Amino acid sequence: MQKLIKKWDGTAYPEMIRDLPEVELPFEGIRGWLIQGGQQQVVFFDIQPVGKVPPHSHCAQWGIMIEGEMSLTIGDDTRIYSKGDWYFIPEGVVHSANFLSRVNVIDIFDATDRYRVKD
Repeated sequence: MQKLIKKWDGTAYPEMIRDLPEVELPFEGIRGWLIQGGQQQVVFFDIQPVGKVPPHSHCAQWGIMIEGEMSLTIGDDTRIYSKGDWYFIPEGVVHSANFLSRVNVIDIFDATDRYRVKD
């Protein structure tokens, strides 16, 4: 039996995800929906091919690629990530990304205040 994968407005996320609170982001072409835990945040990102996100650092972050392709630099290591790939960025490590296509990625942040909900 084949599974039917339905995309909504180009994103792989169903309505149950898109109905979560949306986070404030400083970049055009990037959206994120938040699940807030007691010690972590989970964000479901939908990222247009917006180019580069500049080098920055913050709390520890683990992510898994759902769709698309991105170049991710963690410290001095640059790799191309695509569907099914995962990554870990330790706390305080400088990293940057270049989005080569539309990307859907789920990121878990080891902090409860990494992102704020949109007003």
